[in-house]
Amino acid sequence: MRNGNVYAAACPTRQILDRVGDKWAVLILLLLRDDTRRFNQLRRAIEGISQKMLSQVLKSLERDGLIRRRVIATVPVTVEYSMTPLGTTLAAAVDPLRDWAEKNLKDVLAAQRRYDAQQADKAA
Repeated sequence: MRNGNVYAAACPTRQILDRVGDKWAVLILLLLRDDTRRFNQLRRAIEGISQKMLSQVLKSLERDGLIRRRVIATVPVTVEYSMTPLGTTLAAAVDPLRDWAEKNLKDVLAAQRRYDAQQADKAA
């Protein structure tokens, strides 16, 4: 049985869907699914993400209980991120979406080219 109405503006389920719809969050979850990583390892692995954005998304994922942050007393301090059991279930749920995107990329790109060509013809 489902609780709430995801189509209602105030439905709390939308907060979770926002997280799943965030490309950076999904990429982080998929990376952490396989292994514990440090901040800079994540930053190097995810091309295009800024340090600020990575920090913000990691905090959000930690707040949601999807990842765990562990501080190791070294000089300088080492911070590691790993998946929680809850995060593992979400990563398992979004991985088929990644598979779908990879399998259908050519078709989506072809559809975009057709659409763009039709729009250009209409404008001409």
